[in-house]
Amino acid sequence: MKLGAFSVSLNVKDLEASKQFYENLGFAVFAGDKKQNYFIMKNDNALIGLFQGMFEGNILTFNPGWDESANNTDEFDDIRGIQRQLKGKGIELMSEADEETSGPASLMVTDPDGNTILIDQHR
Repeated sequence: MKLGAFSVSLNVKDLEASKQFYENLGFAVFAGDKKQNYFIMKNDNALIGLFQGMFEGNILTFNPGWDESANNTDEFDDIRGIQRQLKGKGIELMSEADEETSGPASLMVTDPDGNTILIDQHR
C-alpha cells in the first residue's frame, strides 16, 4: 500500500508562535497562509502542518500521489483502492472516500491508541 508523503498535522493554539518555534528548529514555510489559519513547514523531507482552530488533536497525514515536496508521483495507490484494502483487513473507517468518484478524496481512521490518521489524496 503506497500512502504517499507523510506529515504530522498539529492543532496549535498560536499559529505565529508555533511558526516561529519550528523556524528555530530549521523548518521553513512551504505552503499555507496566516489568513487561512495554517502553515505547512518543511525541513528537508520532514513536513509539519500547523493548523489553528481547524480540528481537535493532532493528525498523522498521508498524501497518496504526492512526494514530500507536493510533486505528483508517477505511481501511487488511489485512495479508493487503499480504502478497499483497509476494509478488507477489518479496519473501521471514521470517514470514507466515495467509491463512485475519481480524483481528490480522503478517508480517516483511528489507530488502537486513538490517534487520528488522515489519508488525503489531492489529485
